[in-house]
Amino acid sequence: MTPLRTRVSYGAGGAVSAVKEAAYTMFILLFYTQVLGLSGTVTGLIIAVSLVWDGISDPLVGSLSDRLRSRHGRRHPFMALSILPLGLGFVGLFAPPQAIVDNSAWLAGWLLSWSLWVRTFVTTFAIPHLALSAEITRDYHERSQVLGARMGFMFLSAVLLPALALTFIFPEQDGVDGRFNPERYPLYGMLSCAVVWVMATFSTLGTRHHIQAEVAQPGAADHTTLWTLFSDLRRTLGNRNFRLLIGYDIAATTAYGVISTLNILVWTFFWAFSAAEISIILSLPTLLGVALAILTMGPLGRRFSKQRLVQLSLTGLILNCLWLYPLQLFGWLPVDSDKLVFTLNFVFMLLFMYLFMVRLVNSTSIVADLTDEHELDHGVRQEAGFFSVINFVSKLSTVAGPLYGGLALDIIGLETGMRPGDVPLATQHGLVYALGLGVIPPLLVALWIISRVHSSQAHVEAVQAKITARREQAAQS
Repeated sequence: MTPLRTRVSYGAGGAVSAVKEAAYTMFILLFYTQVLGLSGTVTGLIIAVSLVWDGISDPLVGSLSDRLRSRHGRRHPFMALSILPLGLGFVGLFAPPQAIVDNSAWLAGWLLSWSLWVRTFVTTFAIPHLALSAEITRDYHERSQVLGARMGFMFLSAVLLPALALTFIFPEQDGVDGRFNPERYPLYGMLSCAVVWVMATFSTLGTRHHIQAEVAQPGAADHTTLWTLFSDLRRTLGNRNFRLLIGYDIAATTAYGVISTLNILVWTFFWAFSAAEISIILSLPTLLGVALAILTMGPLGRRFSKQRLVQLSLTGLILNCLWLYPLQLFGWLPVDSDKLVFTLNFVFMLLFMYLFMVRLVNSTSIVADLTDEHELDHGVRQEAGFFSVINFVSKLSTVAGPLYGGLALDIIGLETGMRPGDVPLATQHGLVYALGLGVIPPLLVALWIISRVHSSQAHVEAVQAKITARREQAAQS
């Protein structure tokens, strides 16, 4: 059994990616468009370009990490060296000088530069960190628990950080929503920096006892070239289950990218929630949803395969999208029902976070299991290679979110500088329709693809038994 302290220290590293997600899902689009005046299309395009680079860098870092030979192991040097510059990146992202703000072209360049910076160093930390999960344990169920800890920290950080910010950094003062005050955002950048430095350092130091200095390397090459990178990629794509997982992830992540981009705007303009209400909607349902997922992951894992749990959670996510918004769109809620509306959104978010947590943990755990299949077939371990490829397609798929969201804002007529109460009803409804059209169809595609993946505990354990036997035979010869 993996010790609790190992799961906690490893899991803390999930906060690093979460800080980036919180920045881009909750504040960047709002800050640069509605506060600083950059157009929605330009902002969305810049975020999309940075995401493309983010995806391209994943396989490179993955290959470098798999091939690294050092007394500090394959993963920890990358994790340690990324901590300082990554934290500083968030400070730059949320603190453009006034001279930059006054010039749209310079502001666009500023957003692009710091977005590339932040995403580069998130990659150099997150890809080796993900790969480390497959090295910490080989047990079928423990891998889900270890990754569950990472996902737990990731989800909690992704919502608690903005929730705290909405409460203490962006509170309403004198009837003015703090989210539209540009002077508040540098404080959020510094808070993000502090969280990254603390959690990344804790995770890196807390997992040092899992350093594996000597492991099988893919091929004879001691360094990474374009050819070895291509060769590593070709090997990973040779696995049928992994190819299906890539297709599934493209669809599921597209849906996530859309909902994460538009959610804050829907809460602000459609539901007309205050910053304080949004902080509650973000934090408490997430706390409860993550806790419930962690508590039920073990019993569910003993009853259902990981693939089946992904299917069930996707079905639940689709159904959850179909009940709340029609109540408001079609006028089925009573007049002056603010408390009821808030309660229903609370329930919606609780269900969403629970189902999303179950989906993500189990699909990621399947990727870790596939690294064993790869070792059996090719005689080498490429954990980072597998996770980098899945991250690559995830990030490219996430591009759809800001692109779609930015274009949607311009199409439905949500003009720069609009405030809650000033937005026409047709524009409010347009936000909801844009959200539904961008989320439900991709989830249906993801559900169809995951149904074709074959994964079971018996298969994984059989593969691991063959690997163990081969290693023992090699040691004796």
